[in-house]
Amino acid sequence: MPSNERRITIILFDQFQLLDVFGPVELMSKVPGVTIDYAGPVAGPVRSSQGAPVITDLAHSELHDPDIILVPGGAGTRPLTSNLGFLTWLSETAQSAQLVTSVCTGSALLAAAGALDGYRATSNKFAFDWASSFGADVDWVTEARWVEDRDRWTSSGVATGMDMAAAFIERLFGAGAATKATQLAEYQPQTDPTYDPFATLHGLV
Repeated sequence: MPSNERRITIILFDQFQLLDVFGPVELMSKVPGVTIDYAGPVAGPVRSSQGAPVITDLAHSELHDPDIILVPGGAGTRPLTSNLGFLTWLSETAQSAQLVTSVCTGSALLAAAGALDGYRATSNKFAFDWASSFGADVDWVTEARWVEDRDRWTSSGVATGMDMAAAFIERLFGAGAATKATQLAEYQPQTDPTYDPFATLHGLV
């Protein structure tokens, strides 16, 4: 893949959170050279927590040597944290990916798969106690809108995925690309990753 082209694969599962996916996708789709595809349990429709089905391009088992993956949260993360087959696949997929990102409780799945061991990470603050119970060696950051640690990016709940996505675009493609993407979406991102009023709201700090 040429250096100016990146492929982002969205990992879908039943009962994923719609905005976790399509907030970041809205911004990332505005960047020239970025291709976005979707992987589900099987190729075909996967239903979100909001009831909207999304058509996936390929099955999880068909995803090989991904470039960038994004793991959303949602109600469907709860049963998957004890699904050994899925966690084994996710662990192997994260190891082979160049960059791994998550929104909301998607970080709980990554942690349960061992893909955040040795990393700093955050998650949805409403579900933080549950999400942070996973992983053998994760440095969970209670007060963070998103956390960047080397090749791992994790964000807090739902809408914060857009802020992480804007920062992610800036890191990979430059400030101009991030500004253009957010302006086209008429979105004003929060640029301070430590700004997290929801950690206080939910009594974490």
